[in-house]
Amino acid sequence: MDLDIIATLIGAVVGLVAGGAIVYVLLNNLMKKRREAILHEAEAEGEALKKEKMVQAKEKFLQLKEEHEREAREKDKRIQQGLEKSKQREQQLSRQQQDIANKEKQLDGLKRDLEQKMQGIDRRKEEVEKNHEKQVQQLEKISGLNAEEAKKQLMDSLRDEARTAAMAHIKEVTEEAKLSANKEAKRIVIQTIQRVATEHAVENSVSTFQIDNDDVKGRIIGREGRNIRTLEEATGVEIVVDDTPGAIILSCFDPVRREMARLALHQLVKDGRIHPGRIEEIVAKTKKHLEEEIMEIGKRTCIDLGIHGLHGELIRMVGRMRYRSSYGQNLLQHSREVANLSATMAAELGLNVKAAKRAGLLHDIGKVPDEEPELPHALLGMKLAEKYGEKPDVCNAIGAHHDEIEMTTLLSPIVQACDAISGARPGARREAVEQYIQRLKDLEGLAMSYQGVTKAFAIQAGRELRVMVESERVTDQQADAMSMSIAERIQNEMTYPGQVKIVVIREKRSMAVAK
Repeated sequence: MDLDIIATLIGAVVGLVAGGAIVYVLLNNLMKKRREAILHEAEAEGEALKKEKMVQAKEKFLQLKEEHEREAREKDKRIQQGLEKSKQREQQLSRQQQDIANKEKQLDGLKRDLEQKMQGIDRRKEEVEKNHEKQVQQLEKISGLNAEEAKKQLMDSLRDEARTAAMAHIKEVTEEAKLSANKEAKRIVIQTIQRVATEHAVENSVSTFQIDNDDVKGRIIGREGRNIRTLEEATGVEIVVDDTPGAIILSCFDPVRREMARLALHQLVKDGRIHPGRIEEIVAKTKKHLEEEIMEIGKRTCIDLGIHGLHGELIRMVGRMRYRSSYGQNLLQHSREVANLSATMAAELGLNVKAAKRAGLLHDIGKVPDEEPELPHALLGMKLAEKYGEKPDVCNAIGAHHDEIEMTTLLSPIVQACDAISGARPGARREAVEQYIQRLKDLEGLAMSYQGVTKAFAIQAGRELRVMVESERVTDQQADAMSMSIAERIQNEMTYPGQVKIVVIREKRSMAVAK
């Protein structure tokens, strides 16, 4: 029994081994066929890729060949055009040479004709001289005087007549000039004003910074007021945070600092990070940016006015004018206006237009120094202009536009007049109603304080004062002296924009009735 089982087991093992060999042979055959199939596919793909690359290479070759042929055709075309132009130029030069040859022939003919005419003129000149000598000899015999004596008498008589006529003409011209000088001066000033387009701006000592919500106010103030104190110390501007909804007040007499504080606040609120370190950083960046903007404004102003060669420091001062004002009138706009007025008036009078425009632009630079000296702004501006290499006529015009120094050039009265025109025109400068009314009352009261004055009227917005006097108590000479005295007192005792014209009117009426 055991032997049968063992034999059975041995037979099973032999069967399994034989089956495994068969499976191995089958798998080996399958793998061999798979390898052959893969090799066949790879060879087919390689052949297809080879054919595709060859086709692409042929297409690229044909494309390059076509481009080369096209470029060659274009080059041939350009060469042909150049040859045609050369031929045309040669033909044109040939025609010009032919024209020159023809003109030379014509000139030769004209030259011969001119020589013949000159010979004829010489012969006629000789005949005229001979006739003149005969006539002079006959006149000397008749008059008993030789030619020199007769010439001297004639010249003396002509000289006396010319002197008399010249004196009469000079007197006539002088009288005409006196009559027309005032009219011509008014025409020049009016025409100058009409040819200049003007603008005006209003500035004051406070600015309003708008905010979206009132929560920002607390962040600007900071814990125990640290942020607002740091901001005020860094900018030199007083920051007023009150109950006004949606607004913060910036107060400072220096508009440059006020603008710097406004820009710094805008940057801080936009960024959201508000603390002392960040405030100092933002203020420093804003100050640098504002200085660059001031320089750019100065350069742009000089370019707009056509002024060249200005020193960099003067350009910076011109830019600072943008943030200054006088009686509410923006200083940069006022200086641009004076420059244009001065240039136009100088052109009307035949003077140096560029120098007049330069002096007009710089006449108020003494109002924008980095430091605050005790000198008047006209003298300070003159010293600054001299320091930075401006010419003497420009410096004199700057220093004399308020009569601090003597005027030595014609530019000085032009700049002074244009400064007065710009400041006195309606709408240029702002004044409170109460101050305006009080100024008119002060003008009329000052005039009424003189003896013999019956009425006084301040007209033309306080730019003219008409004074009516009694003819029995005030003579013509006294009226002239009164007008000068009133003008002097107004200059010394009152503050006013522009100029004030004083007109003293004295009238005597005599009436009788015939019955």
